[in-house]
Amino acid sequence: MPSYRNRRRQMTPLLCVVVAAAALVLTAQPAAAQAFAAAKASLSGYSQARIPPRVSCQTLGQYTAKDLLSLSANAVPAASGVPAHCRVTGMLAPEIAFEVSLPERWNGRFYMIGNGGHAGESLEDPMRVSQRNAALRAGFAFAQTNTGHDARKEPGASFVMSNPAKAIDYAYRAVNLTAVTAKDITQAYYKQGISYSYWNSCSNGGRQGLVEAERYPQDFDGILANSPWVDQTGFTIGALWNQRALDAAPLSAAKLALLAKVVMDKCDALDGLKDGQIDDPRRCTLNVKTDVPACAAGTDTDTCLTSAQAEAVEKIYGGPVRDGRHIFPGFMPGSEVLWMNFITTAQPGRKAADFNLAEGTMRYLVPTPPQPDYDYRMFDFDRDPPLLEAWGKLVNATNPDLSRFRHKGGKLMMTYGWADPVLQPLVGVHYYEQAVSRNGPDTSQFFRLFMVPGMSHCGGGVATDRFDAVTALVDWVEKGKAPESMRAARVVNNQEVRSRPLCPYPQVAHYQGHGSIDDAANFRCAAPGGS
Repeated sequence: MPSYRNRRRQMTPLLCVVVAAAALVLTAQPAAAQAFAAAKASLSGYSQARIPPRVSCQTLGQYTAKDLLSLSANAVPAASGVPAHCRVTGMLAPEIAFEVSLPERWNGRFYMIGNGGHAGESLEDPMRVSQRNAALRAGFAFAQTNTGHDARKEPGASFVMSNPAKAIDYAYRAVNLTAVTAKDITQAYYKQGISYSYWNSCSNGGRQGLVEAERYPQDFDGILANSPWVDQTGFTIGALWNQRALDAAPLSAAKLALLAKVVMDKCDALDGLKDGQIDDPRRCTLNVKTDVPACAAGTDTDTCLTSAQAEAVEKIYGGPVRDGRHIFPGFMPGSEVLWMNFITTAQPGRKAADFNLAEGTMRYLVPTPPQPDYDYRMFDFDRDPPLLEAWGKLVNATNPDLSRFRHKGGKLMMTYGWADPVLQPLVGVHYYEQAVSRNGPDTSQFFRLFMVPGMSHCGGGVATDRFDAVTALVDWVEKGKAPESMRAARVVNNQEVRSRPLCPYPQVAHYQGHGSIDDAANFRCAAPGGS
């Protein structure tokens, strides 16, 4: 496991974090990003859907294929702005539920989304239905899968208890098999080949997208991997590390707010602007024990950190250590208010979201056979990391060799929030840097990373988190226009309050010295330290 070292942000009402915590960890799509929002400005004109079906919807119910256990096709009338479409649902062996929905007028393109957390979502989940409807409105054939299990019946990672093969389906097989099957059904309906295929998803769905690029480069022409769960096993060790630190010294919401204020006061203006966000938290040098008010011996109030609490915070920033060496990144300065319910919890006995995912992985996916009663307190950080290596070879998206994807003309975009409290932002940065090292200095010709200052997991935070990376990706794939920047907005109470350009890493947005700092027109992308 590679050696890493490091550290981020502040949000608005903590209540928003509490309400959104579980949903964000499990989301497969950026909550605030706006897929297809810029469709009318697209160079490819992808929203011009004119291709009609060549067979009836009912005919697709007779479609057969290897691994196909069941299939049904139903004509869905137009409603609420969603065009009439043929909705095909089925089951692939052993238990992979999937859907492909085909609009009455097709744009010739295929679009698929992924899954959050340990997957198993219902195909009728409201967030997934919303994404399906948006794709259909834009004229895409849409596909999705539950990766081979129903989380309502088999919560978390417990699905392997009924069939160990489901672990492989979850890790990589289900997405590939669904993509192949759904594309075949699409072509059978329109009697025409698919012009381009796209993937767009977040979190575990981002991991799935990277796995597709690494393992199955023929499946998609364009892949948008948002806040990807690049290294599931490294994350698991990190979450156990944080939980053990917090077991010894819990942190209240008030203490996190105190910490966040200290960080913002110290680091906000490092980029030259005092604007309530930290553009690159790696520049924020924080000494928790000296910069944050320390509680007097024997006291513990909301206005200070005890020495044990300060040590816990340093462990969360630093990441897990093995034999005195940092083996996985920690979280960034500036993300502290967002830690509540993701990294820590205010309710005794309740599990934070990150730890809940990690514990499920350790109990069901790492050991063979599963150990449902595994006690995380038994994990030895010097001795036990190798226990996760076998599962990591199946599930992790850490292979930077993207030569096959590049050779077939694929384009990959990755986004990550610098204030992500679920998945460590530096994992995305390190993956991109490793990809550049492996694929050459011209890697940006097919792969670009966009880091979003102040953004939480898949959206939210204090960030300009509304942006349409899908249209940028489509124009890159189809028209060769690489995204030099993306306009992003922050919206509060349905009003845009700030816009900024998002820049391809390692470039950052530089203020030009005149005009509003809330207007993207007054910034330009340049190398760090440039102007």
